[in-house]
Parts: sequence; structure tokens; C-alpha cells
Amino acid sequence: MARSTRGSARKPAAADRPRLFRTQNDLPAATRAEVCELLNKRLADCIDLQTQCKQAHWNVKGPSFIALHKLFDKINEEVEDYVDLIAERVIQLGGVAEGTARVVASRSVLTDYPLTAVTGMDHVAGLADALSQFGRVIRMAIEETDELGDKDAADICTEVSRGIDQWLWFVEAHRQGETITVAAAAKDE
Repeated sequence: MARSTRGSARKPAAADRPRLFRTQNDLPAATRAEVCELLNKRLADCIDLQTQCKQAHWNVKGPSFIALHKLFDKINEEVEDYVDLIAERVIQLGGVAEGTARVVASRSVLTDYPLTAVTGMDHVAGLADALSQFGRVIRMAIEETDELGDKDAADICTEVSRGIDQWLWFVEAHRQGETITVAAAAKDE
């Protein structure tokens, strides 16, 4: 009788790793494999971002509660669409979308969401950080997938990037009450 590994910290052996399935997609198998690996990394980040949106949505408090509660939920819905776009491209290329909670936790490059966030501004700051970080890595994926020769994956990453930048603008607008000089903005970077 096979023993369950559920709950164990066992890492999958190389033989357990998903392989590339046959497809009539005309991209070379090596390209498809590299793109799938890259997109699975960004998939982990995107799923992490989605959970951070929900964390903000559930826990926001204060005078801007209803506006932020609804905004964070709308962002979550859009990010869920981005998750599907990325995962489905992996599948189209013959790969396996790797999006379990454990895979996401081990692969995401996003910083942990601040579980101590309470006020609207706490959550605005936390979600702005997450959106910004994901925006950076998805923009890098545009270049990387383009260099690998998968223009469709680059286009998907571009679509996701445009959406993320818009949501970052919507979130940051809640904390942008004054203007600063270009020199001061550059200093913050």
C-alpha cells in the first residue's frame, strides 16, 4: 500500500517534475520548456498577489472602508483573470501550470503581506508594494519571453503589465495628496 506524502515537506524529484506534453504548437520544444518555466515563476507571483489582494479586502478598516473594500475586491477579480492567462499559456505550450499553495509559497518573489495592516492606509501601502513588485517582474517577463521567441507570451505579459500599472495607479491615488519635485521622487527610488 502506498504511503501518503500529504503533509510532508518532500520536494518532488526530477522524475516527478511535470514534463512537456506533445503539441502541434510550432515553437521549438526547448523554447516552450523555457517559457513554461519562466511563466510558472510569474504564475506563483500572480497567485501570491491575488491572495494579498484578498488579505487587504477582508481586513481593511477605517473611514475609507467601503471604497477600499470594493477596490481591493475588484483588483482581486482582475488579478484572477491574469492568473488564468498565464496558466493557460503554459498549458497551450504543452506545459503543466504549477499553482498549488505550496508551490506559490516556495517560488513567489513578492514580499510577505504585512499581517499587522489594519487601517486603509496600511493596506494601501501593502497592496501598492505588492502591485509594484509584481509589475516589475512581469515587465521583465515581457523581455524574457520575447527574447525566447514567444511573442504570444510576451503579449500576454504586456497585457498583464498594463492592467497591473492601472491598478497600482488606483491604489496609490489614495496616498498621493501632494506633489513632489522630480529630484525628490528620484531620491525615493
